[in-house]
Parts: sequence; C-alpha cells; structure tokens
Amino acid sequence: MTLLDEYNRKRTQLIADDRALRVDTVNGDRFSEKSRQADAILRRIREEEAKSIWAVEHEDVPHPFPGMEFLTGKDIILKTQLFNIMTKMPKGALLHVHLDLTVNGNTLLALALQHTSIHIRASARVTPDSIKSVEIECRPLPSSFVPQCISLCLPTYKPGQWIPLRRAREQFDAALDGTQGFDRWVATCLTINPSDAYITHNDNIRIWDKFRAAATLTSNLVYFAPVWRAYIRQFLEETITDGVSYVEARINFSPKYMIGPDGEQNVPHREWLSMFQEVLVEFNESLRIQGRDDEFIGAKIIYSVIRNCEPEELEWYLNDCIEMKKLFPGIIAGFDLVGDENILRPLKNYLPQLLSFGTLQTSRGLPEHHHIPFIFHAGETTGDGSMADDNLYDALLLGTKRIGHGFSLVKHPKLMSMCRERGVALEVCPISNEILRLTASMPMHPLPILINHGVPVALSSDDPSLFQNMGLSFDFFQVLAASNVTGLLTLGHIARDSIQYSMLTADEKERATLKWEERWERFVDEIVKFDGVRRN
Repeated sequence: MTLLDEYNRKRTQLIADDRALRVDTVNGDRFSEKSRQADAILRRIREEEAKSIWAVEHEDVPHPFPGMEFLTGKDIILKTQLFNIMTKMPKGALLHVHLDLTVNGNTLLALALQHTSIHIRASARVTPDSIKSVEIECRPLPSSFVPQCISLCLPTYKPGQWIPLRRAREQFDAALDGTQGFDRWVATCLTINPSDAYITHNDNIRIWDKFRAAATLTSNLVYFAPVWRAYIRQFLEETITDGVSYVEARINFSPKYMIGPDGEQNVPHREWLSMFQEVLVEFNESLRIQGRDDEFIGAKIIYSVIRNCEPEELEWYLNDCIEMKKLFPGIIAGFDLVGDENILRPLKNYLPQLLSFGTLQTSRGLPEHHHIPFIFHAGETTGDGSMADDNLYDALLLGTKRIGHGFSLVKHPKLMSMCRERGVALEVCPISNEILRLTASMPMHPLPILINHGVPVALSSDDPSLFQNMGLSFDFFQVLAASNVTGLLTLGHIARDSIQYSMLTADEKERATLKWEERWERFVDEIVKFDGVRRN
C-alpha cells in the first residue's frame, strides 16, 4: 500500500467515523428499510437538481444556489421535484408560529373586504410617485363613523383620513391598475419582500422596522372578532394540508381587548379563546366527516406578551394567563415573552414576577400537574454576550421547556450541554432567521451544529404570512437542499421528535407518534413506488 493509499484509507475512515455521530446514523434503527431507500432516492434527486436547476441561470435570479435567500429563490424552489416531495411529508408538530401572522396576505385582504366596518388610512395621498413610501393602517370602526373622503388617490385626500376599505379599493386610481393594483399594494404592505430583506433593510436591526410595520397592519385586521374565526379556520386548513398534525401557536395577548362587530374594543381574552375552541371543534368534526381525522391531533395556545410591558403590568398578564388556563385547561400550553430581543426588555427585568409564577399558580388553585410552563423566546440574535444573547441563561435558569429560536446557542457550550441533557428543544425557524438577517443563507445557518451535537430541535415557520413560507414544507426544503449530507432520515427524525417535545400528555404523544409513523411509512412507500415507475 502506498503512502497515498494509506492516507485515502484514513480519510475515508475519518469521514465515516464523523458521520456515524450524526443523528440519522445514531437513530437509524428507528427507520425501516423502505425509509432508507427513500432517503437514497432524495439524495439522488438533490444531486440531479443541483446541476439541472441550481447550476443554471434564471431570469432575475443571478447565481442561484441551493439554500439561497428564500425570497429571491422561492420561484425556483417551486420548480423542484424535491420541494414537491416535501409538501407530502408528514411533519409532526408545528411548535413555533405566531397565530396572527400565519395566513397569506391576499387571503387576509379577502377576509377583510367582507366587512364594511373595516377602514383604511394613509400617511399621504397615494400616487404613482408616492405609493412605495406611503404608510397605511387598517382598522374596524364603529357604524356611527362618517368618512370624509372616498379615495386615497384624490387630490383632496388629507393624510390620516379614514376611508372604508371596500370603497378605497373600488376608487383606486386606474393609473395604479385599479382594484388589482390595490390588492397587490396592500398584500405587499402585509409581507416582507426581497427588496426589504436584502437591500433597504439588510441587517438584523433595520429589518425589524419593516417587520413591525407589516405585523401591526396584519394584527389590526386579525384581532377583529368577525375575521378572527375565519382566520383561525384558514390557518388550520392550510397547516394540516401541508402535513402538520399538531400545532402549538402563540397568541399575542398584549391587547387586553379585541375589536368586536360593533367596532369597539370590547372582546376580552376569554372570548378569544372561546372562539378558538369553537373553531377547533368545528374543524375536527369536518375532518371526521371527510374521513381525515387521523391527519390532525389538535392545537393548543402559548399565551404570549410583548416584552415591552412594565414588570408590574406583567403580573396582570400572568394572572390572566392562569385564569385562561382554568377556563380552557386543554388549550393553554405555556407562557412566553415575545418581540425584538435586541431592543426590548430582557428576561432578567422580569425575574421577581417570573420566579414567583409557580407559587402564584398554586395559590390560584391550579394543581401542579396543570401548571403552565415557560416556553421562552431567547437568543434570537447574532450577538455574543449581548442582552438578547444573555436571555438564554435566564430562559434555562427559569426552567423553560423549549427555546424559541436560540440562534446564538451555538456560542455557548455549557448551554448546549444543558439543552441536550434536559431535553430542552430549540424551535428553529430557518427561513425566519434568514429573512431577519441572522444568517445570509441556509448553508451558513447553525442548525447542523445543533443537530450533530445532540441538541433537540423542531423546525418551525414563525411568521409565515410575512415571510411567505406557508406551512412547513419550505423550511424543511431549505434544510435538505442546503446540505450534501443531511437527508430524509434526518428530517424524519426531527418531525417525529417534534411530537415528543410538544406539551401533549404522555398518552397523547404516544398516540400522535403512532399516527405519524403510519403516515411516514405511506409517504416513503409512495416515494419508492414513484421512483420505480419514473426510472422504468
């Protein structure tokens, strides 16, 4: 054997030893032979499409590559066979999603246009020259309100004047393409587009300005009782269609009242959850009638508050969360503080209130087995030792059951070890992290580091209405496409374990996992059969 032969033997062995520690190898005995065949097929398809799709030029997309910036590459992704397969994959649990930011902007606009009480106003008259810079706000108003203008585009329009949404659409200037132009314009305001993410707001500080503007506009439409019901139903329909079987969604309870049908803020939190529960029952019944009840396990809510309230006010929300748990014990799954960690209050500012939450629950009559766990956002930052980064220490010391994002966790070997040993899963949102400029593209994302060091993860979509990554297929695709090593077995491992890291009971997890495994075997069987037909 020559020196070069010996080197190549050692090199091959080292690579094999290294990859033997990856999760798909360590947990390989979980999967059937058919799963391994499907994994090999997807690896081959990925390699083929790396040449046939990603190695060629596309109009308006210079130098594309697998895992590239999502908003720029989305149209290319939709052309791939790999993505088509991902849409059929059973994805387990969706554990990190903000309910008021889940439904496509065009769909939300269509829901809003059904209600005459919803109005719109602009910061200036809308013209071909101003349309890209004008800021808008939408809101339901009482029936007694009398508008003073009929169009956002007239020379007589004064900044801030409210106009019925339907009328504003009907009277939108023909030079701006009339009603179709209006729809495109509002939908653009409800999302983050490539120019926002990659040019005008291209860093983790400025992109939050666009995020807040779009999120506020969306929330003003969603937190309107007549829209709320239809919105929840739409979210459930779209999510289940994408292969998700269980959801833990965050609702922002910072507004103490939702706007009611009369245009007044008078709908309390208990009615928000009552409507959620009613829609859930109706949805489950519709699935049963269709013979699809095995596709959906259920949905729960993580009670969330924006992390800009005063510590004393947080006490009100903690008490309210307990009250909601007593009224809806099967719905409330956890408590969280949300919002831009780089500029809003860190967890340590609320320590007296958070440390006493367990005692408060007991004093309010909640038995220990019904106590509400913390499921904190933490480490959604590029910082190292920054305020946002340090939230990871407090989240773990406070006993969080999972960590939302945890992007900066890889900088903390001790904290990674704690997550691994305690089974604290990270709710990783790949596309969200990229669009919010924590990483430039998926090949640079720290997800493989987490997975290969044994840190539990669950893939999530975060705010799909803003990021245009509806469901979970896009996030799963980006993870698969961006690696030459990660395969279908890794994605299957993540999807299966997402159920284990949910807040379901042990019995519920067992039933949900069995159903997932049945769907998984049907999924891999279809891949193998289809590939056999295609190759013959």
